[in-house]
Amino acid sequence: MTTVFSAFSAEVSRRLAALDDDVSSGRLDPAIDLIVDGLRKGGVVQAFGTGHSQAFAMEVAGRAGGLIPTHALSLRDIVLHGSRDVTALGGSSLERDDTVVDELFGLYELDPADVFVIASNSGVNGSIVGVALRAKEAGHPVIAVTSLEHTNAVTPKHPSGKRLSEVADVVIDNRAPYGDTTVDLGDGLAAGAVSSITAAYIAQLLTLGAADRLRAAGEVPPLYVSANVPGGDEHNDVLKQRYGSRIGGLA
Repeated sequence: MTTVFSAFSAEVSRRLAALDDDVSSGRLDPAIDLIVDGLRKGGVVQAFGTGHSQAFAMEVAGRAGGLIPTHALSLRDIVLHGSRDVTALGGSSLERDDTVVDELFGLYELDPADVFVIASNSGVNGSIVGVALRAKEAGHPVIAVTSLEHTNAVTPKHPSGKRLSEVADVVIDNRAPYGDTTVDLGDGLAAGAVSSITAAYIAQLLTLGAADRLRAAGEVPPLYVSANVPGGDEHNDVLKQRYGSRIGGLA
């Protein structure tokens, strides 16, 4: 059993080291540039992911140590506040449905300066590609977080025939392998999924990069303080008032 743990640890460490190399070589700078430029124009970082990539959106938006001008788009909102029946939440039908995009966008208050950061390991499902295309059509910059190894090995499911990586202005490779798992268990089985770990790391790298860039320019980064420490709510509420309902979750 110890062998599989050490194998997984090595796989995770190797991929995080590769992302560190991306940072040191400046490969994340174009994404950080887009985020900082949007924030300076009064924009909000719009984060989107489906399936397990919803965790990426939660890592970007509304968390302690994160940027306050952030908002997470969620497919469940078109059930809670739109026209879709609750049965649509079962399975993966919504994330594969490219027709959800117009209704989803109609639920939120978007600004031309908003920047979209979209995470999808496969990068081919209908809602993912649809949101990216819709954002681009509206003039928003799009940053993709995806597995290049996986997405280039599968067929796009959106009617456009495009992958998320082919729509985005900037693409960040999450370094996950095809199929996501990293540890071979034999008999055709594997475990040790890694995309959620690397995606969360990327989310924090982008947040740190944007905050550091603003700080270096003499600006105060608009960061959340944990609501579970004294004064956290007061600090956050003052800054949240600047953006109002634009960063408010629907549920």
